[in-house]
Amino acid sequence: MRWTTYVSPSDGQPHPGLLSDGSVHGLRAATRLLDLLGDDGEQLARAAEQALADPLDVVAEADARLLAPVPVPPSVRDFYAYETHVKTYREANGQAMDPDWYELPVFYFQNPAAICPARAEIPMPPGCVRFDYELEFAAVIGRTGANLAPDEAEQHIAGYLLLCDWSARDLQARESRHGMGPVKGKDTATSLGPWLITPDELAPRRAGQAFDLEMRASVNGRPYSKGNAGDLYWSFGQMISYASRGTRVQTGDVIGSGTVGTGCILELSTVHSEEEYPWLKPGDEVTLEADLLGAITGRITGPQALHPLK
Repeated sequence: MRWTTYVSPSDGQPHPGLLSDGSVHGLRAATRLLDLLGDDGEQLARAAEQALADPLDVVAEADARLLAPVPVPPSVRDFYAYETHVKTYREANGQAMDPDWYELPVFYFQNPAAICPARAEIPMPPGCVRFDYELEFAAVIGRTGANLAPDEAEQHIAGYLLLCDWSARDLQARESRHGMGPVKGKDTATSLGPWLITPDELAPRRAGQAFDLEMRASVNGRPYSKGNAGDLYWSFGQMISYASRGTRVQTGDVIGSGTVGTGCILELSTVHSEEEYPWLKPGDEVTLEADLLGAITGRITGPQALHPLK
């Protein structure tokens, strides 16, 4: 199943929608996809039958006004789980891999209020001049759980989606020097979608620690990034287990993989040059896509005013 949240042309309100035969079939019975989660997938399966049998709307995919599948998740944890990305960037800066990276699947919390749809304008953060995309894969928690073992944790996944972590690299670099954050460097926008893909849809592509899905990114039509979702060092089961250690993950929580190899301008410009891979600027159009998961398209717009603090 492929689910999203869309704005119904019938009543102007958000509704869960099931993608079938190239069209979004709206669900009458609920206004939040989050309300269809919380069990082993039975509610989603029943809702799919209802959406196909008696849809609120049937809207062509290209014409549907899509929101993020989960527009305001309870939390967003973004991990750092692709060894190729981490190692390439560190080696380009003359640094060896930290051995502890292979022991701890580290993450940081993003801003749930900054979630954007898969097709949207993306504003640069105030004061930012080194703006970047990050090509990522993500899971959505379907059932609340605490202190989960890795095998158990994977059974709590409702589905997978594409994620773009938009990053203000100059702000991030300043914040990181203080041992905190990233905070405002990651605070303005995170794109999700366009579809929440249930695990059974991806099962035939199982490979490595995830799935054999080619991932790509381009800027203004020029290819930039190319990687594979299956190259994860830490599996989603391991990441979710770590996230739930001593606490709980909740229904609707988003678990980001971190950047796939070559999946951001920071890595590309460090290995090559900023002239070859320049930072994003207003007017640029960024497209990120992955096999089966769909595409995110963001048009970069200028920042709001930077208000001085002193």
